[in-house]
Amino acid sequence: MAVKVKRASLALLLIVTVCGQALGLHQYVPTRTRRAQQHQVTQRRTAGTARHRAHLRRLRWNPLFRPSHESLLLQNAEIDRMDLPRIHDDAELQQLVASGDLVPIEESESLRIEHRLDPARRYCRPWTRDFLDDFSQAYYKEFHNQIQVNSAVRTVLVQKKLRRHNRNAAPIDGDTASSHLAGITVDVQRRGMTRQQVKWVEQYLLPLKQQGFVEPEEERHQWVFHIAVSGRYADLRAPKTVATEEHDEVPDLSLIDLPPQRVSDLFIRTR
Repeated sequence: MAVKVKRASLALLLIVTVCGQALGLHQYVPTRTRRAQQHQVTQRRTAGTARHRAHLRRLRWNPLFRPSHESLLLQNAEIDRMDLPRIHDDAELQQLVASGDLVPIEESESLRIEHRLDPARRYCRPWTRDFLDDFSQAYYKEFHNQIQVNSAVRTVLVQKKLRRHNRNAAPIDGDTASSHLAGITVDVQRRGMTRQQVKWVEQYLLPLKQQGFVEPEEERHQWVFHIAVSGRYADLRAPKTVATEEHDEVPDLSLIDLPPQRVSDLFIRTR
């Protein structure tokens, strides 16, 4: 009898010991300081706030001229229509400047140039400069403020360097290559404009786009109006230039009223 009691006591003691160890394992929690716990809570809140702000920015970003693959195709088709070269290096650029195929963009009462833009690249096609003159003067007339040109002609070598640190930069070749390479395009700074000014620029460009004279994009990451100007802009401006010389007034090209046509037919119409 005593042996049975002894065995039962040992069995009970063994069960209590094993269960106690198991219970201890389940109850063990790594010790963290209050500061570490608060830091984790702060990180979670910060991440949530950042996601919320990014969502709001996406909701607010609804430009009239959203960048697209189709827009790049149109810009390059216009370059091909006019048989313009994509400028490879500074030597080719200087040849086009010497021949008058590229003309200088000059600062004026209504236009300034981003001071970091290389003076060797402050050039564009003659009709693109005509557009800049008309656009900047109309903008100044409305707001008594200047537009700022951030970029104009680029060479293939410059575009290659740009693509190394800007993943949104257009390719150097193909159907979607950067239209800056042909000198028909300028970037006008959008950052710093009020909503009213952005709206005015959009409404100025809209009829010109609808008639195929320009192909604009509102770039989100660079905050500029990227504006490719068709060679047909010179045809639009020719009669306006005569009227301007006679009356010394700036033509308001936002009021043009031409027969509606397909934009793609106008911008890339073959010769």
